[in-house]
Amino acid sequence: MTTIFRSGTTSDATACGTICYEAFKAIAEQHNFPPDFPSAHIAVALLSMLLSRPDVYSVIAEIDDRIVGSNFLWEGDTIAGVGPITVVPGAQNGSVGRQLMERVLERAHTRQHVGVRLVQAAYHNRSLSVYTKLGFQAREPLSTLQGPPLNLELPGYRVRPATLDDLAACNELCLSVHGHDRHGELTHAISAGTARIVEHGARITGYATDIGFFSHALGKTNEELKALIGAAPAFAGPGFLLPTRNAELLRWCLTHGLRVVQPMTLMSCGLYQKPAGAFLPSVLY
Repeated sequence: MTTIFRSGTTSDATACGTICYEAFKAIAEQHNFPPDFPSAHIAVALLSMLLSRPDVYSVIAEIDDRIVGSNFLWEGDTIAGVGPITVVPGAQNGSVGRQLMERVLERAHTRQHVGVRLVQAAYHNRSLSVYTKLGFQAREPLSTLQGPPLNLELPGYRVRPATLDDLAACNELCLSVHGHDRHGELTHAISAGTARIVEHGARITGYATDIGFFSHALGKTNEELKALIGAAPAFAGPGFLLPTRNAELLRWCLTHGLRVVQPMTLMSCGLYQKPAGAFLPSVLY
């Protein structure tokens, strides 16, 4: 059978979202973990949003005029993020997933992104193997955390909604921690009303696009992240991602009643700088 690859449109959302839900559910249940999406409806809504965004490139795989998989490249910043990539369960373990990855990597190369990153489920051995063969390197073990809102305030650390006037300071902070900024992603979060910043000593010392699966946060120290986590009204999606090696912050979260949902792995190819501060990656990177 010949696999055809093409760009996606919003009319593909229902088919791609249903496959996304079924694929993640199948692999998670095989390993006794909860699925990333609680329903097909939520997966369809997410992919409908991705297929309508001009800063997200989509690739659809078809066999005999039937959609069997999809992949997405988030192109709005210096570093490109990959995902979600899914293949219908009946077509897995072939070459469709690898070819979907190859096409977004070709796209990233054409657009001259200096790096590409993704986060994979640590229990999924096949995806780890495929990504490694394609040039990705495991960078950071992650723990997905979930639980009720903490409703905590840290003395000396003020959390407030971010505005466009905060962009320059946040970009400078991200550059100092990661070696690049996430201007596009942060701008989108500010417009959506989910971004927050931390002020300490009358200066912006941390920010978050939100505290959740598709959001990232960073700060000069763990105290900024504690303040942002403590102020979050909820932890969007399956939870937020925390570098497992940050034992002090992980211990603080567990002590305050949050629980580990699943292990994940941050992977990269191209530019990568060891973070020079505290951070929470998104499921993209």
